Amino acid sequence: MTFRSPTGTSFGTRLFLALVAVVVGCAVSAWVVASALAPGIFHDHLGQAGIDHHSSQAAHVEEAFTWAIILAWGLAVAIAVLLASAVSWYIARRIQRSLRTVTTSTARIAGGKYDTRVPSPELGYEFDELAASFNELARRLEATENTRRRMLSDLGHEMRTPIATLDSYLEALEDGVRSFDDDTHQVLRAATRRLGRLAQDITAVSRAEEHLTRIHPVPTTTESLVNTAVDAVREQYDSKGVTLQVEAVESARVTVDPDRLGQVLANLLDNALRHTPAGGTVTVATTAVDRDRAEITVTDTGDGIAADHLDHLFDRFYRADTARDRNHGGTGIGLTIARTLVEAHGGRLRAHSDGPGCGARFTLDLPRNDQG
Repeated sequence: MTFRSPTGTSFGTRLFLALVAVVVGCAVSAWVVASALAPGIFHDHLGQAGIDHHSSQAAHVEEAFTWAIILAWGLAVAIAVLLASAVSWYIARRIQRSLRTVTTSTARIAGGKYDTRVPSPELGYEFDELAASFNELARRLEATENTRRRMLSDLGHEMRTPIATLDSYLEALEDGVRSFDDDTHQVLRAATRRLGRLAQDITAVSRAEEHLTRIHPVPTTTESLVNTAVDAVREQYDSKGVTLQVEAVESARVTVDPDRLGQVLANLLDNALRHTPAGGTVTVATTAVDRDRAEITVTDTGDGIAADHLDHLFDRFYRADTARDRNHGGTGIGLTIARTLVEAHGGRLRAHSDGPGCGARFTLDLPRNDQG
């Protein structure tokens, strides 16, 4: 699929013709100005030299001057037009090729080929920024499409198990094979809870990414946020045998919504707990990086993350280890919600790991507000 101008004239041709017209116009203007001014100036100088304007000597000098002007200006204008036309043609061709590449790549992306990328045209930083922005757009579209496919697959899998459970137990009840005892009630209730949790997670991530989650910022400190979040999960950590420790290196004042940031920290702490075995350690630290930023880090000694998964951890429904996360009951969107809430506060959420078995560190970067 190729997009063409309705007039059939390319941008490169139009640019070339426009530049040639400018050069020719400048040359003609210079010729007209020279023709209008030069004779008068020349005659004045002849008079000052004491040469009679009507003498044969003056006529010969004027003829020589006229031919000199014609030849010199004509040759100069011709050379200038040729050089300017050559440069204009080169620039127009370069720009036309770059635009054609972008147009072709856009058409490929519109056709579903999201792996398309545009090379740098090397025409200046503006075009380099255009190519970089285009490639970033293509990358995000590719990631979104991959996530959409994975999401549909995950949704099908997540829903299949509880639906199958509900269907089989209802059929058993109808056939009289089972009775509605406590075990049956618990199984049916667990299946409906699983479906309900999946629906809530889908709604939560959609609302967060569409900025429908209301933020009510108030002045507080990073130490207060950490202590509140840690106190809420301390019992869960103790029951699993995972050590949870706090290192308040330097607390900083921030203006955030404590409930939303508490949700972020709860997601990070829950994620660390699920992937840290008994006997492991999770450390939450607060640091004032500089006058403008404060950091909260959640570091665990758990499973770790492979390098090729780090860039996708915050994509919705992405799971670095599908089987492991499913067994732990995660749907793969907690980190997506956490990142969206942090960005709504003007902050950033990053992940780092030295690889499988080396643990992971999540860094929550927030703007400081020492005057709050």
